[in-house]
Amino acid sequence: MKTILMPIGDAAEVLDTYYPLFRLREEGFQVFLAGPEKRPYHLVLHERPAGWDITQERPGYTLTADYAFRDIDPQSLDGMVVTGGRAPEYLRYDPDLMRITKAIFAANKPVACVCHGIEILAAADVIRGREVTTVAKCAFDCTFSGGIYVDREVVVSGNLVTSRTWHDNPAWMRAYIKLLRG
Repeated sequence: MKTILMPIGDAAEVLDTYYPLFRLREEGFQVFLAGPEKRPYHLVLHERPAGWDITQERPGYTLTADYAFRDIDPQSLDGMVVTGGRAPEYLRYDPDLMRITKAIFAANKPVACVCHGIEILAAADVIRGREVTTVAKCAFDCTFSGGIYVDREVVVSGNLVTSRTWHDNPAWMRAYIKLLRG
């Protein structure tokens, strides 16, 4: 059974997190949740109300990390799913998450990333020269980090599958599962 790491933190987006978690488990993959500490994290809902230029945030479910980042051996993993929401804003400063992310990319293991998750990949300096997509307000994070931003539902660039927001979840997970299955 292939094992997939999903980093989570407070303010991870509910649909960016639960959809791939359940989809991958449904397909027979083992998904490990990890955060800065092994504890419950508070997820949030993001929705853009009519007339707003940015999303509104509301409390969502809680989800418990199985492991702390420091306890993860990236060699034991077969892939990684990087969710969105606001959690990546602070998770990208975690040195153990950066170590894991860089090792997974160095080993060319499949990675899926949605929405603000691109901030983690940009901080790990693993999107340089790659075509990627993300929520439009993170396009700067892509280009500033050497990525090539495109506005598409899903983009596959080698071992990386990126998507804009939870609205693109079906196409995102179809492409990622195809990559995992080789």
